[in-house]
Amino acid sequence: MRGVAVGNTSMAMRIVEALGGPDNIREVTHCATRLRIALADERKADFARVEAIDGVLGAFSRPGGRCQIVIGGAVASVYEAVVAVLASAGTPATDTSAPGTTVTDTPAHRHWPKSARAWAGAVFDYVSDAFRPLLGVLLGASMVIALANVMVAFGGMPAGGAAQEWNLLKTIWEGMFMLLPVMIAYNASRKLNVDPWLGGAIMAALMAPRLAGITGGVTAFGVVLPIRDYGGNIIVPLLMAVALAMVYHGLSRVIAGSVQLVFVPFLSLVSVYLLTVLLIGPFGVWIGDVLSAGTAWLDAHVPFLFALLIPMLYPFLVPLGLHWPLNALMLVNIQTLGYDFVQGPMGVWNFACFGATAGVLALAVRDRDSAMRQTALSALLAGLLGGVSELSLYGIHLQHRRIYRWLLAGCAAGGVSSAVLGGLFPSVLPDGQTVHGVTTTAFAFSSLLTIPVFDRAWVYASSIAVAFVVAMTLVVVFDYRTPQDAGPSAKPGRSADGVVHDAPSPDGPIPGEGPSGAVPADMDAGTSGMQSSHAVLAPVGGTLVGLDTIGDPVFASKALGEGIGVMPSERDGMMTVCAPVAGMLKTVSRTGHAFGIKTDDNVEVLVHVGLDTADMDGESFVLQVGKGDAVQEGEPVMQVDRHAVAESGRSMVVVVTVVNSAAMTSVTPLLTVPASGTPLGRGNLSQGESDMSERQTRAVRVGDPIIDVER
Repeated sequence: MRGVAVGNTSMAMRIVEALGGPDNIREVTHCATRLRIALADERKADFARVEAIDGVLGAFSRPGGRCQIVIGGAVASVYEAVVAVLASAGTPATDTSAPGTTVTDTPAHRHWPKSARAWAGAVFDYVSDAFRPLLGVLLGASMVIALANVMVAFGGMPAGGAAQEWNLLKTIWEGMFMLLPVMIAYNASRKLNVDPWLGGAIMAALMAPRLAGITGGVTAFGVVLPIRDYGGNIIVPLLMAVALAMVYHGLSRVIAGSVQLVFVPFLSLVSVYLLTVLLIGPFGVWIGDVLSAGTAWLDAHVPFLFALLIPMLYPFLVPLGLHWPLNALMLVNIQTLGYDFVQGPMGVWNFACFGATAGVLALAVRDRDSAMRQTALSALLAGLLGGVSELSLYGIHLQHRRIYRWLLAGCAAGGVSSAVLGGLFPSVLPDGQTVHGVTTTAFAFSSLLTIPVFDRAWVYASSIAVAFVVAMTLVVVFDYRTPQDAGPSAKPGRSADGVVHDAPSPDGPIPGEGPSGAVPADMDAGTSGMQSSHAVLAPVGGTLVGLDTIGDPVFASKALGEGIGVMPSERDGMMTVCAPVAGMLKTVSRTGHAFGIKTDDNVEVLVHVGLDTADMDGESFVLQVGKGDAVQEGEPVMQVDRHAVAESGRSMVVVVTVVNSAAMTSVTPLLTVPASGTPLGRGNLSQGESDMSERQTRAVRVGDPIIDVER
């Protein structure tokens, strides 16, 4: 266990360093699989370095200076290690008693978003951060109901209210659900840098009259104060916390510090309580009613579309973290309608996801791929038993994006099955009302263990089984790997030297795929004058070589995309490496030997100088531009000491690849592939150059087209 703790500490230190150091981190939270971090200055963060850390499945930025780092099942221990690293560095932090949250009270933390996109991201983060710490207890409470239903089904306990044991078990869930507004108010207030107990106290005060049996309204000073049932409500505490933050911080600015401890909480408590009773509460209840009524109308009038749309949307919402509002809608439905009908279609998506992972596991066992077998098995168990899809999504699916077509096919098949069976065998509510589709009265993540929570459980089980089997079968039959994925690689999306080159972007849709464009065997060698509207140009002058001849298995396998090598014509002196395309410098390796450029039309080009040059730790490489800079084709990007590289015994070949070749119509290196010859050996430059003289080769100058790309 000590070794695990030491490993987590090392990992946390590397994450903090890659994000710009402790002073650049304003807030750290975590959910089931991800670290969620707010940064003071996003420009200081190097997400490529984060993704290169062992144990990190992915990293990406979000609007408003936020980022998410996908860890997997060990996220809680890594989070604790990050918090410990920040504490040891002396980073100021307020109350850390709430699990899963640490907030630093810096002025930057209270900056308003500056764009519509940043506002949208801030709202989604606010909603998800208010729910995220409650995820474990929500799942635990729903599991209690699931196990109770299993006992009833097998005769271990009488159904309904006939048994005190049943009622005792129900109180675990019902108590959690009734007090949910207080818990959400606590988390939401804390998110907004307000005393969280103050937010919880206001929400508790709003619920107290109802708990005491007072209904209708109370007349005070000639004003009728409506008494409402806020038990299970999630919208009112979210709105109330925003109002509380505005009042609380406003009072803190105008009241003298010596008396703030008394008057800021007192005035906030009274004013926000009254404001919520009269305005915010009724408005929040109305919003909840509208949302529930709207989705219920869709389910009642277009059930087929509804059952198909939900599972087809989730594969794109989860990578962006946009599924939390739908989770909130499920709770709104339970609170306002007494049941929910969104979780059934959502389960279809989950089991299509798990089925695709099962297909990957079957292929890994067949191909004796031990690394993928371990990854897929862990992700499958986490999904089937815990309902967690992120391990499958980030550990496998977004690394091998072809799998999305089979995943979506499973979602569609399961959605159609759910719609048809739900229409033929509708759910029957306790009041006798019939509802299309599958319903439940509990909030339950989709796993094998929670199937009994659903009414018409056999309909639900049938639809998720169809989704699972279809996705698994398609993956097994048609595979999930593209030709670019076929070669050996220590970790998907990384080269052997650990530089991240083609990490999936969660800020856009999953791209389609096309033929990678094999090198034509009859390409004329004398093509130095070829022009193309989508040409990748030579970053250095020299002789062109095919990827299969340079002696690197990762590049030869096309795992980093189709491309070409340029062997510089001279060995000594400084060599200038220029940009092969115009665009933004998207990635820069820590050691400076490789960089990636993304063009305006989304062509991603990697330039890798030398073989095994990562081991030189940046010696002899001098970058002239920085990550995020815009560069023009032919513009100098780095200087390289050729003599030092040659003296180290490493090959000087400059490799240029289109890392997202699978998303292009064709990617064609402009050279003739040698008919025979020995591959260029690492550490034997002179022999490599000698081999080149025996091949049909093409000499190029800086700026000559070397790869033709068709979008």
